[in-house]
Amino acid sequence: MSGLVASRLISEFLFAFGALFAIINPVGLAFVFLDKTKSLSERERASVAFRVALYCFAVLLVSLFIGSQILNFFGISIPALRIAGGLVVAASGWAMPHAPPPAHDTHATSTGNFEAVRQMAFFPLTIPLTTGPGTIATAIAIGANRPNDLDELFSTTVAWFAVSFVVTVAIYLAYKRSGTMPAWSARKSPASSPEGVVEVARSVLEVASPS
Repeated sequence: MSGLVASRLISEFLFAFGALFAIINPVGLAFVFLDKTKSLSERERASVAFRVALYCFAVLLVSLFIGSQILNFFGISIPALRIAGGLVVAASGWAMPHAPPPAHDTHATSTGNFEAVRQMAFFPLTIPLTTGPGTIATAIAIGANRPNDLDELFSTTVAWFAVSFVVTVAIYLAYKRSGTMPAWSARKSPASSPEGVVEVARSVLEVASPS
């Protein structure tokens, strides 16, 4: 019996972790987080990253365990939520190549903007940047398959708590160390830096646009 519980726990963990980690993509979002917190020192950025991670942990747990009930209460279907998430992602992707180029300045070490950025930890840094409609819809879809059997429910609950914790830790570490990512990515490939990604996206749009 314990072997079946352990097997289900591992299966639930791998399935939920793979789905949520892939759609959140903490490493990719770290560049956006860095742009929003570029006026902060490394210590202040780590503090904001920790707060965002806590909010993400709460959002994931709520979505997994009672997300479907909340949607039913407001009369919102999961397909509608997925469409909204897709529109948000599409809008963000379209806005990126049209954004003005970032200023090439050094990271500030003053605390002048710390309070203003800290108040942005939940909105927009947690929702919709990190755990947006796509992530919430995925978590709700996973939570909608909650079993009724007591043993299976226990293993599923443990797996979901573990997934939420591990994903949250990954978000925190990626955001905390986001200040070192541009230099690393530039050494690996100029196109993998934030400016390089924007330039590649602009080139693709120019080629795809009708003349």
